[in-house]
Amino acid sequence: MNVDAAMRLAIEQAEKVKGGTYPNPPVGAVILDRNGEVAGVGATQPTGGPHAEVMALREAGDRAARGTAVVTLEPCNHHGRTPPCVDALLAAGISAVVYAVGDPNAVAAGGAARLAESGVEVTAGVLADEVAGGTLREWLHKQRTGMPHVTWKFATSIDGRSAAADGSSQWITSEAARADVHRRRAACDAIVVGTGTVFADDPTLTARLPDGSLAERQPLRVVVGEREISSDANVLNDDSRTMLIRTRDPHEVIKALSDRTDVLVEGGPTLAGAFLRAGVINRILAYIAPILLGGPITAVDDVGVLSIAHAQRWRFDGIESIGPDVLLSLVPE
Repeated sequence: MNVDAAMRLAIEQAEKVKGGTYPNPPVGAVILDRNGEVAGVGATQPTGGPHAEVMALREAGDRAARGTAVVTLEPCNHHGRTPPCVDALLAAGISAVVYAVGDPNAVAAGGAARLAESGVEVTAGVLADEVAGGTLREWLHKQRTGMPHVTWKFATSIDGRSAAADGSSQWITSEAARADVHRRRAACDAIVVGTGTVFADDPTLTARLPDGSLAERQPLRVVVGEREISSDANVLNDDSRTMLIRTRDPHEVIKALSDRTDVLVEGGPTLAGAFLRAGVINRILAYIAPILLGGPITAVDDVGVLSIAHAQRWRFDGIESIGPDVLLSLVPE
């Protein structure tokens, strides 16, 4: 197996644990033996558990000697809840290490340099863009800014309507698109809606499996606004924890969630407009269904744009088909 293929396998491992490793990043690792065959795979375990490299080395056993470690993030060089991954790699007799993204954390960084000083061949930057824009996107943002990465997720018809004229909105997108949303919910740290959405739709805001059962991991449910919601609201049930934030200021909301890494905004047009005006959205995920609805109910209200010259500019960083629908991923230009 070449290193690109091995890195993609490592990315797959990281994807499986995304959302379950906080505050550690979701990292994947693959050990290739001296013949280039996969000897072990692993991913970061929940807090206090082994890192990806250690998990992969355990599976590889003696086959790791003179082999290659392929990791999505530079191996750490510090002793936190667990010993440095560099120690484990050197003890296993690894002869080469390939990683995608350098560790921006000054405390944990330096692994590549120490490996090289110990005679290990080190290669950096393999599939770096794919990793930085994928499994490590939110964690890297948190490392750079100290604040959570915020994604606005919405579903619309091709004419930009989030509901029909009578207010009905189930279901605009396909079952495949809805399953993708639940997968993302299970991986994120918090889902944010406004009180208006609670009054109008009474959502549960849970992550569910294809059979309708609750996913093992549930995000924090966050309701924003100054109005009181009913104690019988679904969002207050026992399926997950819920935070009520009595403000309409997006900056206050983000500050209240500053201990989180990955935040999903799923509110209606008013909340979406407020977050966009405040400039706190880091990515847009738009699920577009091939239907026409017309009518007055759009996905977003006022975003503070008075003329085309002042339009908010975004660029695509991903376009994919999901069943009959299209998912657009956009980041600020």
